[in-house]
Amino acid sequence: MAIESSPYLDEYGRNLLQELQRDARLSYADLGRRVGLSPSATAERMRRMEEDGIIRSYTIEIDREALGLPILAYIRMTCDGQRYQPFLKFVQGMPEVRECHHVTGGEAFILQVTTASIAELERTIERLLPYGIPTTSIVLSSPITRRAYEVLAKPRMKPTGQL
Repeated sequence: MAIESSPYLDEYGRNLLQELQRDARLSYADLGRRVGLSPSATAERMRRMEEDGIIRSYTIEIDREALGLPILAYIRMTCDGQRYQPFLKFVQGMPEVRECHHVTGGEAFILQVTTASIAELERTIERLLPYGIPTTSIVLSSPITRRAYEVLAKPRMKPTGQL
């Protein structure tokens, strides 16, 4: 369902999403106060947005470095047709792989990987070699880690080529 087609994305719904992105732990009463709804109306709207697939989950963000995982890297993988399905099965069982995206372009996949050391990252890369050619970039810093989605009243329009 397209986000703009839901009847729950009026001004109240968009404001709920903005507040939830700031703090997903707010109670229905606190959320309702912030957006101008009763706790029961807030709970009902959130339930409907969950059913519509607009809200998929409520999560926390954990500091990976505090967990002993200071190395963050992105690995771009080439992967030919024969190795495609075995690769997908293999990466499912790799706890170092935080995200895996199938992409267009020269590589087939981009993996986000966290490890405790460069040596552990090297072992992870070696384990990927049977499935394709990995190209690795180690993250030095992250000026923007995650942005909240801007929930607009109207969908953004593409430029029409006017001067």
